[in-house]
Amino acid sequence: MPFTLPDLPFPKDALGDHMSAETLDYHHGKHHRAYVEKTNKMLEEKGLAGASLVEVIRGARERDDKGLFNNSGQIWNHSFFWQCLAPPQGQKPSGLLAQAIDDSFGSTDAMLAKLKEEAVGHFASGWAWLVLDRDQLKITSLHDADTPVVHEGMKPLLTLDVWEHAYYVDYRNDRPGFAEAVLGNIINWEFVAGNLDGNGIARADQEG
Repeated sequence: MPFTLPDLPFPKDALGDHMSAETLDYHHGKHHRAYVEKTNKMLEEKGLAGASLVEVIRGARERDDKGLFNNSGQIWNHSFFWQCLAPPQGQKPSGLLAQAIDDSFGSTDAMLAKLKEEAVGHFASGWAWLVLDRDQLKITSLHDADTPVVHEGMKPLLTLDVWEHAYYVDYRNDRPGFAEAVLGNIINWEFVAGNLDGNGIARADQEG
């Protein structure tokens, strides 16, 4: 079976002004879909159908197949990103996640400020990440289509897409405003907390 475009885990208009239905039409319906279609075409041409998405990404990195890596990595990154979002309902980290954040950063506000700083300061396209790196909570960023899937010991908890297509419709060139709005209002902290089990990579995988 070829890879498919996952459905959004919320209605397109559910994120309000923080991320509009128009943005999701383009970001999910066109950009994410294009990564899926290009990956499937390359797999068919190379006779590689049947592997899982994670296996394809890791295999492409090992073979230095940049085209396949970039497109398959972006399927995974986006599939994970959508699960990090939820309609604004005043949600905040709680329980073990809140404790882990306090232990590593001092407070949730401090962590969010550091993650925003990482996202805004990241040069050009890429992704800002909150990860478990060998069981320590850390903030980092990865360029272009790079992904925790290929970094040993990096367990993804939360990501923010900082490619221009993620925010240009709603925020024009205001990446700081985009980062603050998303991180402060529409994060699915329940999903983030679930990833403390170290299985976040599997949550955006697909069977081939």
